[in-house]
Amino acid sequence: MWNLHQRGLAGSHLQLVLSDGCAGLAAAIETIYPRARHQRCWVHKMRNLRDGVWRRDQVQVKRDAQRIYLARNAAQARRAFRRFRFHWQAQYSGLVRRLERDLPELLTFFDFPQPLWRKLRTTNAIERCFVEVRRRTRPMVLFTNIQSVERILYAIFYRFNQQWQNHTLRLFTQAA
Repeated sequence: MWNLHQRGLAGSHLQLVLSDGCAGLAAAIETIYPRARHQRCWVHKMRNLRDGVWRRDQVQVKRDAQRIYLARNAAQARRAFRRFRFHWQAQYSGLVRRLERDLPELLTFFDFPQPLWRKLRTTNAIERCFVEVRRRTRPMVLFTNIQSVERILYAIFYRFNQQWQNHTLRLFTQAA
């Protein structure tokens, strides 16, 4: 993140940073962009929840956790969390404790216009870029040097930039 700041991303208008559960990134946001809010990715959190429970409980835990982020507002989401905690505390106290600790950063999206919530609660947009990088580089198996890796990555992201350059993000402009 410091590298982005040094390269000119001042962040004077930066309102929100989405991330997975990386603690280092969260700390960097607070240090480098203290006015920006932090939203943790619900997709990553849901995977963590699923992986932390017995298979027999996965469907119900998922359903109960979805009620949190699908709530109509932050207050309703907190009520959904309290129900989640009441139901699962005895069996999965550590999991419930971690969810409670992360809840403020998982509910940040509620502070933004409602039409944006679906896009703001996950890192899916950037994850799609990573999938494309893997799809294009895996068949190559071996790179001869660092420059060859840099060339293919540059080409992939250059293509993304070309696609996005004149693409109006209607959802974001309508909600602004």
